Amino acid sequence: MNPFYNDTLHNLADSGNLRTIPSEIRPEGIVDFSTNDYLGLATRTDLQQTFLNDTAASGEMMMTSSASRLLASAQKENAALENLLSRFYGRPALLFNSGYHANTGMVQALASDGQTLIVADKLVHASIIDGIRLSGARFERFRHNDFDHLERIVQKHADIANILVIAESVYSMDGDHTDIAALTDLKRRYPSVMLYIDEAHAVGVEGPAGLGMCMASGRADEVDVIVGTFGKALASNGAFCITSDMVRRFLINRARSFIFSTAQPPICVRWSAMMLETSAGMDSERSQLRSLAKHLHKGLTNLSAHTSTEASHIQPFITGDAAAAVELSQHLLDHGMKVLPIRTPTVPPGTERLRISLSAALSMDCIDNLVNTLTRMQQCVAK
Repeated sequence: MNPFYNDTLHNLADSGNLRTIPSEIRPEGIVDFSTNDYLGLATRTDLQQTFLNDTAASGEMMMTSSASRLLASAQKENAALENLLSRFYGRPALLFNSGYHANTGMVQALASDGQTLIVADKLVHASIIDGIRLSGARFERFRHNDFDHLERIVQKHADIANILVIAESVYSMDGDHTDIAALTDLKRRYPSVMLYIDEAHAVGVEGPAGLGMCMASGRADEVDVIVGTFGKALASNGAFCITSDMVRRFLINRARSFIFSTAQPPICVRWSAMMLETSAGMDSERSQLRSLAKHLHKGLTNLSAHTSTEASHIQPFITGDAAAAVELSQHLLDHGMKVLPIRTPTVPPGTERLRISLSAALSMDCIDNLVNTLTRMQQCVAK
């Protein structure tokens, strides 16, 4: 056996970066600050029961598609969900099996002509980075949310016919937002720019009916590709893109993750459609989530200078050390709160952290308990 495997595991353990799959056992009474269930839909047993009753009454409960979208005979649910998305967004939609599949497949396909330059924010998700690598395209990174730096890169390559600019609307580790207006202004100045914005952590939470920040900006039609997921705030699985009819047809023919993956089970697609329609009317939950985020941000700002610049539903508590993040996470679990440590390579070295993720199902008391516990722990360390 190659000693590299064992040596790697030992090195990861020594640096505090060894990962393991969490136990299936979830202790009773644990307050979960690790989930991406931003609207609290995943715990709504009433919705689950309604869905199961309706599905049983229909006499149809297809548990598998048995083939890719290009081969499967059962397409009714997929088409219905894509049509629903199109009605909400006003443009064609295409489903993918996951956010990872969406980003790797689309970025690879869109930049596969050998002439496209990709310019991506420094903090875009690993799935986007993998898509860039698969494309084989030239690429550069601009400093996080530094649109002057982005423009200098675009200016430098103004002779290139197609420049794919990639950003996220809400970043998954810091919870901060991009500036949709700044990005679309850039596109107006440089016609060679094609905008690709991942809204995985915004769908369900931000914008009208929870449709994301692009829709909130009023400039969604100027974003060439909008990516959303069902597996976070919408409490299902899979992903989608919103784009033009031409790009949709191109992706059907060139996105390998779409072409060669077995399609999602029809029953899962039907659940996603129900969650999308349900979440559209959850303005009170979105308001509650914003209130919780502001309360947490105030508490963390009083506790540490190294906190998020925005009162988002995702906020970091920076430790700057992997072992310290793991230890603090365990202490919080011992006090009834699940907050996961985030380490290299997910975040840059020196920015290791706890990632605090909020749900509308939480209360202000939950936030107070978390902040007070962190305060006591910090005071103990100081002594």
